[in-house]
Amino acid sequence: MLYLLFLLAHLFAALIFIGTVFFEVLILGRLHRQLPARVMLRVEQGIGQRARALMPRVLLVLFGAGTGMIWLRYRPALAAPFASSFGTLLTLKLILAVSVLLHFLLTMLRMRRGRVGPRYLRFIHLSLFGHMVAIVLLAKSMFYLTW
Repeated sequence: MLYLLFLLAHLFAALIFIGTVFFEVLILGRLHRQLPARVMLRVEQGIGQRARALMPRVLLVLFGAGTGMIWLRYRPALAAPFASSFGTLLTLKLILAVSVLLHFLLTMLRMRRGRVGPRYLRFIHLSLFGHMVAIVLLAKSMFYLTW
């Protein structure tokens, strides 16, 4: 039962985080061509403020629940991560997840120092987008790919 709670918390937090990244890359990124610069600036500021307030809690749930899932069910696979296809794919997924966390922490640090510009944010969003696609593919592939 505890594993199910961790799983559901992890899935909903992932849905929020991935949905936000997808929205920023696929929808918001395209609005620059259609809206005046001053309107776009206000939209981005509003979304940015909300994301900065929400995302730390979302990531805490995402990584906390993921850690709980590993502890309860996947420790044996990670004890010998390259002994099975499942362990290898899970290890790759965890490496990407840690990279996502580092992206987020670095960006928050740079924001506090006032060193985040539009080019940096575009790079981070595209990088996170790629990470998210890879993580989702790995998360599903772990249960279906074997070698």
